[in-house]
Amino acid sequence: MTVTSHTRPHTRPALDGHPSTGELVNRATEQLSLLLRQEVALAKAELAQKGRRAGTGGGLLGAAGALGYVGLIVLAGAATAALGLVLPLWAAALIVAAVLFAAAAVLAVTGRAQLRRAGSPMPEKTLGSVRADVDVIKERAHR
Repeated sequence: MTVTSHTRPHTRPALDGHPSTGELVNRATEQLSLLLRQEVALAKAELAQKGRRAGTGGGLLGAAGALGYVGLIVLAGAATAALGLVLPLWAAALIVAAVLFAAAAVLAVTGRAQLRRAGSPMPEKTLGSVRADVDVIKERAHR
């Protein structure tokens, strides 16, 4: 993002050497506009970062669900094989199912941790910064 400064024609200071009310209002408006643009840029960056973390966590949870589903299918195949055959076939199917369930558990734990790290979707840093800005503006307005 680029910030361009606009030049305005210089207004004459009041007779006592201080800027006129119009000039002060002009400055305040420009500063407030710049501040708002910066706050919006900060909010965008914060939301993008949280979105990436939430996306990673959601993807891992989706993969865990898919592997869990495959594990159930394999387990059902193992039960079917156990009814019709002797130990070696269904034992092999149970081992495969156990490995798939273990992988699903690892993915689920990792995905859950990613979602927790993503935190709230609210741009907390930006909101804190805006609150601080409002407090400073209120303080200076009361002087």
